[in-house]
Amino acid sequence: MRNFLLGWPSMGPANSSLLTGTVPSPSTQAVATTNTNNRVDPPSTHASHHLHPAMSLHEHAAIRLVHILVTCAAAIQAGDYGVAVNNLAEAHTLLATTIPTSSGIGRVTSHFATALAYRLFSASPHSSMPPSSSSPSPNNQAGEQYRQFYDMVPHLKFAHFAANQAILEAFQGHDQVHIIDLAIMRGLQWLPLIQAFSLQSGGPPSIRITGVGPTPTGPHDDIQEVGLLLTEHARVLNVPFSFHSVTCDSLEGLKPWMFHLIHSEAVAINSIFQLHRLLGDPDAASTSLPPPIDTVLGWITAMRPKVFTIVEQEADHNKPELVERFTNALFYYGVAFDSMEAIVPRSQAGTAGLAAEAHLQREIFDIVCNEGSGRVERHETLQCWRGRLRRAGLAQVPLGPNNLRHASMLLRIFSGAGYHVMERGDGLMLAWHGNPLFSVSVWHVMEEELEDNKNNVVRHVTTGAMLSMQ
Repeated sequence: MRNFLLGWPSMGPANSSLLTGTVPSPSTQAVATTNTNNRVDPPSTHASHHLHPAMSLHEHAAIRLVHILVTCAAAIQAGDYGVAVNNLAEAHTLLATTIPTSSGIGRVTSHFATALAYRLFSASPHSSMPPSSSSPSPNNQAGEQYRQFYDMVPHLKFAHFAANQAILEAFQGHDQVHIIDLAIMRGLQWLPLIQAFSLQSGGPPSIRITGVGPTPTGPHDDIQEVGLLLTEHARVLNVPFSFHSVTCDSLEGLKPWMFHLIHSEAVAINSIFQLHRLLGDPDAASTSLPPPIDTVLGWITAMRPKVFTIVEQEADHNKPELVERFTNALFYYGVAFDSMEAIVPRSQAGTAGLAAEAHLQREIFDIVCNEGSGRVERHETLQCWRGRLRRAGLAQVPLGPNNLRHASMLLRIFSGAGYHVMERGDGLMLAWHGNPLFSVSVWHVMEEELEDNKNNVVRHVTTGAMLSMQ
């Protein structure tokens, strides 16, 4: 797949001739034209007639499939559902006869084809057949899929390590530390950090972790189980430790007083793949209420964390137009699936591989099938986040050469050739053959904000205490 699919987004002079006259350039987002009758005319490409001699028939079929899927998305965007149905039928024929779904390109395109089928059927159920492929598994399986994804590929291990390294350095010299995890999940990130604290010369600090998670829907309380796991881990390592849970179905509903801040504690706030869920449509009409991201960044800044660690997908999936969003996502997840295949081929991955793949499939379906407030996977690049965080009163902390060296060393342990760490804009990025997958950045409150934020925290804590007594 790297021979052609991964070269498309960053096509340069060396390989631009490969796709000339074959598929639309991403710079035009492969947008099909719409005539006066609101019907979609596909881009003027002829993949089946202009074969490049250096490419195999399988590769030509794969490029043709990508072109068909993008054209289908353009037809759906224009409301030309008849053309979209025909596109999907052709795509499914290629997947059934020419491109095996066991291959990397077959896997990622089959997920996007299925997502388009669901999108098309929900928009026009009478003009399209119901999708036959399976949709993402129920939400109650998301936690297990996350764990399998963590175990199989180095993506989350790298993210956790880079964030932990920044927290460890920020807490040097402090004997009381408080880590607030905005999505505790399985708590896997904190096991190695507690161990690292236990090995510090002079003894470990007193550690308090507050884990944020959704309100339990049944008798099983996942957050409390995580708390028990971390508490036992700290006990074995002889580290002073306490765990506190905060249940909230939306980060927007959190307030500083919920975290029981103590003046003597140094505070770290940690967000792994959470902030993009607070974004809205860039072109949506403004309201009198602040966007959720502004609300959350406001109370984070007010808490004056010693360090604020952020991990986000290095992608551009928050476009209001389906075609642009679809095209960007197709190549981003093409890179992700290719990197997974290089670590553990699907033929050897078994049930764990299917669960890890389902973790990404869930994101694909949300990006393709949902619009407006129903869409939560709104990934943006670090460049966009940098401007937004600075406007909130946060300054980026440069990650030194030690972070890059240690992260690269960890990556060599947990992955093979193809993965590497990029240092860009004071942040670190995990990349696959030069294609960034996600970024790790570290922030703290700007100096001029400190005094104002101190007063804000006092006000929030006092208000919260008064409300809790009523």
